[in-house]
Amino acid sequence: MTEFVIAGLLTEVATDLDVTVSQAGHLVGGYALAVVPGAVVITPLLMRRPPKYALVLLVAFFVIGNTLSASAPNYEVMLAGRIIAALAHGGYFGIGAVLAASLVPVHRKASAVAALFAGLTVANVLGVPAGAFVGQQLGWRSVFWLISVVGIIALAGLTTLVPRTDPEQNQLPIGQQFRTLARPQVLTSLLTTALVFGGMFGTFTYVEPLLRDVTGYSASAIPWLLVLFGVGLFAGNLIGGRAADRHPDNSVLALSILLPAVMLGLGSVATLTLPTAVMLTLLGAVGFATVPGLQARVLRHATGAATLASAANIAAFNLGNTIGVSLAGAAIAGGHGLRSPTVTGAALTLLGLALVVAARLSTRHKNSPRTPVDSSRVRASAPRLSATVSRCPVRGRGCRRARTSSRRR
Repeated sequence: MTEFVIAGLLTEVATDLDVTVSQAGHLVGGYALAVVPGAVVITPLLMRRPPKYALVLLVAFFVIGNTLSASAPNYEVMLAGRIIAALAHGGYFGIGAVLAASLVPVHRKASAVAALFAGLTVANVLGVPAGAFVGQQLGWRSVFWLISVVGIIALAGLTTLVPRTDPEQNQLPIGQQFRTLARPQVLTSLLTTALVFGGMFGTFTYVEPLLRDVTGYSASAIPWLLVLFGVGLFAGNLIGGRAADRHPDNSVLALSILLPAVMLGLGSVATLTLPTAVMLTLLGAVGFATVPGLQARVLRHATGAATLASAANIAAFNLGNTIGVSLAGAAIAGGHGLRSPTVTGAALTLLGLALVVAARLSTRHKNSPRTPVDSSRVRASAPRLSATVSRCPVRGRGCRRARTSSRRR
């Protein structure tokens, strides 16, 4: 909720903090960027502890950061609060995803990860629209006080409901884990995550001013439109989890094709009220359907470093978010209009699609049988070669040896 809620209050936040809409968008991008060091630095410090205690500590940091944001007197303090909260984000989802996957059979792991990310969809179905409504009625700061209270409730839930389990078994030494992240398959998967999800998030961040100023919706309609987006997220997350369980690579490929088409569709119908609402719902559905498959793809290639790889993938999600938000904000600041984020977002996702296709072609090439001569063919052809030599013309060496040996006999 803390990551996405500003997208529904961008105008209010910008007005209160006396900054532009694109600068207010950096509160989203700054949060996403701060997730990266939190994921790759804090996670290694915690992943050898019981996951339950690590999650409790991270949520405590999260509450502190949101409390600071709620009381921020200016833009700089607000950004600092966002960064503190974000430092807990990557480690929480990284450790939590591995914990969720460890509690179910192997064939249900992607669905378990989807269940964890269903928390994000619930936040978007209920939290973000409710936050936008509360922010419009009581001011945007009240939203962050509300998030802090939700964080305290989450702490109580973690303490009483989450089982105590041992840390991930068969972990490689930390140095080898980082080397595992440098494997080509893992790096390709992480970059795909950043590009595909970054394009989607860059579009979504500036959707509130798009709905107001281009489509013509009133401020009171924004929460209900965000409900539609959240419903799409919820449905897409469930469908994406099931698809990733059955056909992980094919699901990522198909969704990477659909997502830029949906973004460009949203931009093209943005002046029409009903088609815009439909495309916003599809954006949520297709965008979040990619999450389970992208996460499962990274875990599959990072044997022995699942927790760190999971956190690194969350970092990739948010690094992509930073890139997507920055490109979209630059397009708006450059005078290209509020529909331009749909174009920059589609461009990023198309780059991700190109990477997915290249990875699939590379894998097929490596796994395809080689056509040059192999040992089995050489062995199979050896008797035929001997037979040919034995039947060679008189001038052939084989025939001379055969005649010589017959004379000696």
